[in-house]
Amino acid sequence: MKKSQPISWTPAEAEEYYGIKRWGANLLSVDGEGFLNVHPMGDERRIRITDIVKEAKSMGLRPPMTIRVQDVLRSRVIQLNKAFRAAIDDENYHGRYQGVFPIKVNQLRKVVEEILDAGDEYDYGLEAGSKPELLVALALLENKKALLICNGYKDEEYIRLALIGRRLGKRTVIVVEQLAEVDQIIRIASEMDAEPVIGFRVKLTTNGEGKWAKSTGESAKFGLTPGEIILAAKKLKRARRTTALQLLHFHIGSQVPNILTIKKAVTEAARFYCELVEMGFPMGHLDVGGGLGIDYDGSRSNYESSMNYSMEVYARDVVANIKAVCDDADVPHPMITSESGRAIVAPHAILITEAVGRIGSADDSEIPLVTRKKEQIVKELEEIYNNAGRYGLLERYHDAGQKREEAHSLFQHGYLNLENRAEADRIYWEICRQIQKEIPSLKGNIPEELADIDAMLAEQYVCNFSIFQSLLDCWAIKQLFPIAPIQRLTEKPTVPATLVDITCDSDGKISEFVDFEDVKNALDLHELRPGEPYYLGIFLVGAYQDIIGDLHNLFGRVDEVHVFLEDDEEDGFYIEEALPGYSVDKILDMIQYKADDLCRMMKKQMDRATKAGKVRPRERISMLALYEELIKGRSYLVSSRKKRRVAKKSPAKRAEAPSAANPPPPAATDAQEGNPA
Repeated sequence: MKKSQPISWTPAEAEEYYGIKRWGANLLSVDGEGFLNVHPMGDERRIRITDIVKEAKSMGLRPPMTIRVQDVLRSRVIQLNKAFRAAIDDENYHGRYQGVFPIKVNQLRKVVEEILDAGDEYDYGLEAGSKPELLVALALLENKKALLICNGYKDEEYIRLALIGRRLGKRTVIVVEQLAEVDQIIRIASEMDAEPVIGFRVKLTTNGEGKWAKSTGESAKFGLTPGEIILAAKKLKRARRTTALQLLHFHIGSQVPNILTIKKAVTEAARFYCELVEMGFPMGHLDVGGGLGIDYDGSRSNYESSMNYSMEVYARDVVANIKAVCDDADVPHPMITSESGRAIVAPHAILITEAVGRIGSADDSEIPLVTRKKEQIVKELEEIYNNAGRYGLLERYHDAGQKREEAHSLFQHGYLNLENRAEADRIYWEICRQIQKEIPSLKGNIPEELADIDAMLAEQYVCNFSIFQSLLDCWAIKQLFPIAPIQRLTEKPTVPATLVDITCDSDGKISEFVDFEDVKNALDLHELRPGEPYYLGIFLVGAYQDIIGDLHNLFGRVDEVHVFLEDDEEDGFYIEEALPGYSVDKILDMIQYKADDLCRMMKKQMDRATKAGKVRPRERISMLALYEELIKGRSYLVSSRKKRRVAKKSPAKRAEAPSAANPPPPAATDAQEGNPA
């Protein structure tokens, strides 16, 4: 297809099309040169994302890479705590707020440590849902005023570990998920001479909403029914552990899109809380769990990838509804705890991938393909194309599709040669493109059969990453993540495209994109330019994606950089830490292969091939060196790798043959790659 000249575009148009101001809130903007910038603290200070990529490359890292903007974590922790403090003041609430971060959402050490540091002045704590998570939380959480909430299924070891925290003076709360846990806690606490603090998790009748709606309600996996709460309370009274019960907990699901659902759940839980107080338990804490959402598509709507409320509205409604119920029951206002994870960490991480190729989803050749006799079926398709005015859009689409099917049938039965079959396909796609251009004239009254024509005609951009490693929720639960180029945003994108990764799995694709009113089946991107990298940013990926990614096709963790604002630096930032992704030998070790063993096995095969005369001795050295180098290298595509010579070299060049001691030259530099940064 003929390449057109770039069409100028304004930063405002770019922000509007990609929804940057909607889902990016005040954290992202496009500058006058067409580069995407991140504003870590939501103020005027900004960092050009391509500058981060450029500096990371100077450190030896390459896309795909994860950029962690650590200051965003700090700003989100501060925003949440300030929202609750403001709501408490506005509502004349007599209790406090102390949040906890559920480390299951992102257990990476630098993430958890940054959250704890930012939340220290607010006595912000942690939530653990397993023994390994509790081991981490006990070691990292040193603030003795902060809460450590222990959720999840518990065996004896888990309970003992939590009680060790109590013996060390930590505010560890063991939340009872199953009735049998009460007896275990009572027995082990007596054995360890520890004073447990216990919480009950209640199953609410209020159902959740969104993707996780079925994980809540009366059929939920975790929690106690009203009857079980009464039985658990009696167990504590018989054991003279009444003072141990101090917290009521519920969870209405992750990413709750509708604030009304949250209000209903909080009101119902507050009633349970008041009943337990009236039963003689001291209580004092009401944990509203997670659910605070992220607006992935920027629509601010009651849609599963959005939310029809802000963080401030969430805090105000939680506080107001607890207060109303407690005032009505004449019960003192409890300390409020929330376990917001996604809302804290999702915005801090950006996945950068490079589009390394393009697959035409339709024949885009403008040159006729028939050089010999043109068959009748091809002429009939030409008639439809050349006389578009005679037919309506839908009639033209149906007729063209029928003629194309006839051409395929004729080819299969030997009555149509390959040239005519290819020409029939080419004209069919030209008719579809012709129809696509005329669809706007229908002014919204688009027939159902034509609704997906954009997706049908979209290009496929091949991107150097694995959805299964870095964006698993996109495949597993069809989560939408915002995507936008990080450069060339003063050029209008003219190529409707979907994205495919480099795995050998047909599910490794992104074919739905965020839109203001609906979901787009294609995203307009820019033409790829030879020799110039084209980077895409995938945003709001800081929740869960780091942990749940798998090793499909043996693509491992990507390179990673941790970025902080720094006013004294020329570009306004510095990279505190640069972490290489998994090397191939590390990945292989995870699946019970040893790199040294594989290298020895390959050496034996190459030795036999050399003795048999199939490989020259010098070739053997070069081939083995390449194998040994790649087994210690990265699993992802390496752009612009210089070609290696394994054929016979002249004597003057023998000393330069690649080997383990004399490795080949690295990939191309930024200048060679035409990095726009």
